[in-house]
Amino acid sequence: MEGFIKFFGTGGARFVALKQLRATGGLWLNYRKTNLYIDPGPGAIVRIRSAKEDYDPSRLDGIVITHRHMDHANDINILIEAMADGGFRKRGTLFCPADALSGDPVVFNFASSYLENVVVLQEGGEYTLGDMTFRTPVRHRHPVETYGLFFHLNTTIGLISDTRFFPELADHYRADHLIINVLRQKPIENHEIVEHLALNDARAIIEKVRPETAILTHFGMHIINQGPARLARAMAKETGVNVIAGRDGMKWEF
Repeated sequence: MEGFIKFFGTGGARFVALKQLRATGGLWLNYRKTNLYIDPGPGAIVRIRSAKEDYDPSRLDGIVITHRHMDHANDINILIEAMADGGFRKRGTLFCPADALSGDPVVFNFASSYLENVVVLQEGGEYTLGDMTFRTPVRHRHPVETYGLFFHLNTTIGLISDTRFFPELADHYRADHLIINVLRQKPIENHEIVEHLALNDARAIIEKVRPETAILTHFGMHIINQGPARLARAMAKETGVNVIAGRDGMKWEF
């Protein structure tokens, strides 16, 4: 093992976050000596500190916000402060879209002052943090500026953040392993637009990419009520791909 992803939350969208039907803390990605936190939503700092294993935010090298919505960024300021030892040590890099910093910013000025670097994500951008390299291949179709992540490590890992499905999406995430935010069991009817992936969208992506592993996460209420593990097993049978339903607290090693 050279790295792992720890799931501090597998829930998504407002009602799951409000009710905490699933945790919404985001992901901790470790590769060799580098630690990166992705999308610290509501409860991230509590989930980190409550973990049975020792996850110390002061060992983080950076934080990524894929987009500014609360279920992805609510705990960003407290996590920056924790990464910087309460603000007594200027350290760490924040990667985020421009609109997380402007207008009605989700990153506060006091928290920004604790960081060594702030990197604004852009479509087609390439980034390095310690032992990690990753890119943001395409801007997603979502109400705010949103990017997925494609990591080049000892293997390739794609993380498809919130987005409406579009035909070219799978081509941007041809990775050995895929993590897919899939909010809905079924697509919304045409008269109502919710720009998140449904299960059939995730299936289409998996069938096209055919990764070694596909991990479904960021579940809405309908998927939680139907049972994510059962739905993932059915998709694995249909596609012939190892499809896993993320679980709160799950540690996936690579």
